[in-house]
Amino acid sequence: MRISINGKNIEVSEYLRDLALKKMAKLERYFPADTPAQVTMAVEKNRHIVEVTIPYGGGIIRGEEVTGDMYASIDNVIAKLERQIIRHRTKLEKNLKAEAFNEPVPEYVEEDEEEGPRIVRNKRFSIKPMSIDEAVLQMDLLGHSFFVFTNSETEDINVLYKRKDGNLGLIEPE
Repeated sequence: MRISINGKNIEVSEYLRDLALKKMAKLERYFPADTPAQVTMAVEKNRHIVEVTIPYGGGIIRGEEVTGDMYASIDNVIAKLERQIIRHRTKLEKNLKAEAFNEPVPEYVEEDEEEGPRIVRNKRFSIKPMSIDEAVLQMDLLGHSFFVFTNSETEDINVLYKRKDGNLGLIEPE
């Protein structure tokens, strides 16, 4: 894997960088050697945040952990990602063994505005056609409460979301 480690409000020491690389090595068996992985470490007050994003041809595997200790956050996020991969292994097996692990990581753009509600994060990402089952899988892997995708059957933009009762909802245009 090609692992990129960045710090936000923290200078990543060589020891911390080596530890993160060593822990990420556990995930290398699931991906081809040229798979990019983005590790972001941040400190906000007493919260130590580690976010790992691994794009691949079928989507993105993402995990985030927040604890009071950076080392614990690293351990927890690696364990979380490994559980995600194993839990969805049968569904992901085709894509994990495929060569298409070179999709770019979505760009995060922060913008400032004056008065009233403001947009604090703007995400841009490419949308590829996928089935509803694939969209459910991607939403689960990302840990989000909704997912926007192009439905491969209708070729329309759809929104999949988690309902309060634990079920899923699908918004389709007319």
